Amino acid sequence: METRGGGWTVIQRRIDGSVDFYRDWREYKFGFGDLNGEHWLGLESIYHLTAFEATQLLVELVDKDGINAYALYETFAIGSEVEGYYLSTLKGYSGDAGDSLTNHLGQGFTTKDLNLDQSTVNCAEEYLGAWWYKSGYTSNLNGKFRSMFPPAAYKYKGINWFSFRNDNYFLSQTRMLVRPEY
Repeated sequence: METRGGGWTVIQRRIDGSVDFYRDWREYKFGFGDLNGEHWLGLESIYHLTAFEATQLLVELVDKDGINAYALYETFAIGSEVEGYYLSTLKGYSGDAGDSLTNHLGQGFTTKDLNLDQSTVNCAEEYLGAWWYKSGYTSNLNGKFRSMFPPAAYKYKGINWFSFRNDNYFLSQTRMLVRPEY
């Protein structure tokens, strides 16, 4: 992919709501969707892409009005399945979206059937997604697509990057990309 110098692998894409991201652990482990459309590459693949060499993460966001923003992290890695695919490394933020991922550092990945967050409830069930939830979130890129429900009825449950748009303002497109650090 030729974004910002090329060499990127797309690990997550949301563009139109055609794929439901409210899924179980096994599906998040192995991935789902269409690589040419909406998809999640899979935690196991992301682990292998990030665990053995320094890796950058680029998060691209588009809001409902078509305004673009990005967050670039110079170093990103997740742990193995035994470690709950926890967000193990995240350093060197730059961009115009704000840093809404560092708050999740050290957290295991929570799905509707495997709760690894620090909340008294399963955050994946509460927020209708799957993510490195803590006891809540500052980002939720795997939440429900904004057209799937009226926003007033489901506050906090959509695709969100809080520092770019608050929790009442869902995003219309997201993309997460990784590449070896240059």
